[in-house]
Amino acid sequence: MTTFDDRKDRYENKFAHDAELRFKAEARRNKLLGLWAAELLGKTGDDAEAYAKEVIKADFEEAGDEDVFRKLRKDFDAAGVNQSDHQIRRHMQEMMAEAVQQIEKGE
Repeated sequence: MTTFDDRKDRYENKFAHDAELRFKAEARRNKLLGLWAAELLGKTGDDAEAYAKEVIKADFEEAGDEDVFRKLRKDFDAAGVNQSDHQIRRHMQEMMAEAVQQIEKGE
């Protein structure tokens, strides 16, 4: 039974570790997205940082990425920023890849 228990423990530990990395990557992605969107919205400095935090918080509304997408879409529409749904989603994917790279590098 020890071998089975060891395998089970390793699997559970890997699952927990992967979930933690995914959470960190999503939070980092959302900050990067927030800073990108803030620039398009004309925000700089502390205002840009505050907006990035709003984007991070938006991700806690529901599971998945749609809550973040909706926030960006709504804010862009309200400010007259010309970004298609495809462009926003593409940036979400690009920022996720960048966030994962940063975490892997230990940044």
